[in-house]
Amino acid sequence: MKNLDLASETKPRKRQRRPDMVAQQIREQIVAAGLQPGDRIPAEWLLPDAVKVSRGTLREALKVLEFQGLISTRSGPGGGVFVSAVEPGEAIGLLDNLFLFNPPSISDIYTLRKQLEPELAASVAGSLTEEAFQALQGCIRLYEDEPRTAEEEYAQRLAELDFHEELTRHCGNPILAFTCRFLLSLLRDMTVCRSIYKEPNPALRETGLHYQVRLLRAMKSGDGELCRMIMRGHMMEAEKYMLERAAMRSPGRLGPADREQDG
Repeated sequence: MKNLDLASETKPRKRQRRPDMVAQQIREQIVAAGLQPGDRIPAEWLLPDAVKVSRGTLREALKVLEFQGLISTRSGPGGGVFVSAVEPGEAIGLLDNLFLFNPPSISDIYTLRKQLEPELAASVAGSLTEEAFQALQGCIRLYEDEPRTAEEEYAQRLAELDFHEELTRHCGNPILAFTCRFLLSLLRDMTVCRSIYKEPNPALRETGLHYQVRLLRAMKSGDGELCRMIMRGHMMEAEKYMLERAAMRSPGRLGPADREQDG
């Protein structure tokens, strides 16, 4: 058994493709030269002789960079190859596809939300501008009134998630903000979650309002520890509700962690 383990540890890594190596080389040149989104990449960088590969390999390397969202090409006068910025939404879309055929459980998602969202709330305490408060209050206003139709209630549930996404836009920690946005995207895309969000539940709307109004007050006062406490309670309550509803809809489809918590 030890020999097998040793063999797996010493197994050489898959050799990197030549176009990928060239793409990495161009990427490093962009960073080293301090080029910014919208800047033209010097044409001499993209000559086969400069990167010492064939034209076909170079074209494939540029396709790799374009697929990654790092460059864009324009034809005609003033055209060329330009540096692009990867938009968070595009990156999240690719990550969503990573879990398309092996989705996480509700518990998987809330295990992280319970840890990260309290820190997200605390990180913006006392630093939100008046414009930021208005944006957050705008999310709340969308579900202040009683919904008149099932469609309105579903829209209100999504607006509750929008409140959390709006918080990420004001977080100074880009990794924390991106991860929280990604978790929200997973919730929106999961079939079981969409089904739960469509279920009528007036009490849930009131609970969400209660937590989020308290959060706004705590953030405005600059009390980071209170923000953590409120958001942690909010996440625990949300997880409990989602697991209960998921179990009622299809007990056999819950993940192992979900079944353990629900049982």
